[in-house]
Amino acid sequence: MRTGDLMVLFFAVFSLISVNALSQDKIHTVYLIPGQGADARLYKNLELDTAYQVKHIDYFTPEKDWDMETFARQLAKQIDTTETYSIIGVSLGGMLATEMTDLLHPEKVIVISSAKSRKEFPGRYRFQKVIPVHRLVPGFAIKMGAKILQPIVEPDRSKDKATFKSMLRNKDPEFLKRTTTMILTWKRETYNTKIVHIHGDLDKTLPPRFVQYDYLVEDGSHMMVLTRGELISEIVNNIMKE
Repeated sequence: MRTGDLMVLFFAVFSLISVNALSQDKIHTVYLIPGQGADARLYKNLELDTAYQVKHIDYFTPEKDWDMETFARQLAKQIDTTETYSIIGVSLGGMLATEMTDLLHPEKVIVISSAKSRKEFPGRYRFQKVIPVHRLVPGFAIKMGAKILQPIVEPDRSKDKATFKSMLRNKDPEFLKRTTTMILTWKRETYNTKIVHIHGDLDKTLPPRFVQYDYLVEDGSHMMVLTRGELISEIVNNIMKE
């Protein structure tokens, strides 16, 4: 083989190795957004494939006049858009992920136990938009009400009662009040069809009969990402591979 041919072969092999190395080093980050009364511990039983780097979106108390889109835009500043990334959101986190889908360009978006538009809300949510009694209720009362209602709407919380109680106890009452207003006044009517929706058939907060889901989990409650972590992990990993 001539010297020139050897040089061409050498550069071809070197280029192939370089491309493979770059592809192997490529980071795919999955950003996790918790629910309104939760934090990063909500995802403690979610096991993603080792190919993904996991990062948690941290909540802060939004300004009084912020709507869902504004809050999503501010939280999205925590996302590194220079790398490949996907977003997973539960409940309020799923609504925020829905808004981020229009603002950003995530590879995958998965919402769990959530709504992708106000059309997926039950009637009591729409009633409170027309007659906004929640605006008259102070934040501490909303937090107290959540503590009382949690055992009712989350019947399987007994599987990890300490985590449920601790997450809610650590919530700022003003955060709960402002995000409640944000949810009840959400104007979104449509959503990006790339979003994949996982819902539980026992979800009492957002009943499945109002929701256009892609996966319905048998015996799944509103917080099934915590209480049914193994099953949800399997579904999520399969979606990520598609």
